[in-house]
Amino acid sequence: MIKIGYHASHEQFKPSELLSRIQQAEQAGFTAGTCSDHFHPWSDKQGESGFAWSWLGAALQATSLSFGVVNAPGQRYNPAIIAQAAATLADMFPERFWIAVGTGQYLNEHINGERWPSKADRNTRLKECVDIMRALWNGETVTHRGLVTVDDARLYTRPQIKPLIVGAAVTSKTAEWVGSWADALITTSRPIDELRQVVDAFRQGGGSGKPMFLKVQLSYTSDLEQARQGAYDQWRGNVFPNSVMTELRMPSYFDDAASMVDVAAVEKFVHVSADHNQYVDWLLEYQSLGFEQLSLHNVNLEQQAFIDDFGTHVLPHVFKHTN
Repeated sequence: MIKIGYHASHEQFKPSELLSRIQQAEQAGFTAGTCSDHFHPWSDKQGESGFAWSWLGAALQATSLSFGVVNAPGQRYNPAIIAQAAATLADMFPERFWIAVGTGQYLNEHINGERWPSKADRNTRLKECVDIMRALWNGETVTHRGLVTVDDARLYTRPQIKPLIVGAAVTSKTAEWVGSWADALITTSRPIDELRQVVDAFRQGGGSGKPMFLKVQLSYTSDLEQARQGAYDQWRGNVFPNSVMTELRMPSYFDDAASMVDVAAVEKFVHVSADHNQYVDWLLEYQSLGFEQLSLHNVNLEQQAFIDDFGTHVLPHVFKHTN
């Protein structure tokens, strides 16, 4: 049974507002939630960055939804701390929490003053973190000295059911790699042929039969021009290749780069429409690739109308054709 999630963007809204929106989303018919885990927003225009782990406990208590968070252990966070945080949520809310892990962005990770490693080293570090987290969840006492350091760590409170570790991948190369060790895949929406390549690479790398989640970036309002301008205002700094997105240091750098982006460029990366049926078609096309959860991120600031309109006009049609 496919899940349709509401993505809570901590870069764009205060945690208190996001808590209200996720409760509204459940009432409207959304069946899951996801959230970002940033120290800085992508843009000074967005202007928020609540702490995801505090919010997740409140959101899980305030709803009956399942939740996932995209996290980058290894630099800003020691993996033992993330293992502890995830274990605590998984104990309190069994089978309702999963963690997606990726190599992160310089935007968030530079705050501890350590150097920003190469992509190859970040991949190696991430796999070390995943192995450490799994060992701690298994009750092992862990000492590890590699690209991350853990010294005689033992996790005393462990969940009976361990959370899924979901590999975050944007490129086909990364998707193939995470297929070999992750419990599932999460990636972002893009042209269907490109997305099919990511799915195929994940399966070929060892992910065949594993769950796949998709974060769908869209901009909906009942007025098409408002939807276009909302996407341009909030998300034009997020249209660059991943090799660029991971290397920019501050929100102002994204804003400077985005000054050269036009509305048409944004619409190549964000689904922009005021037509409910168009969204149904887009979501069904993604589902046909084998994704079992679609997490919808409405990148403009008009959240309440988006939730209500999709709950009435979009979600029922998607569920009807997929469940």
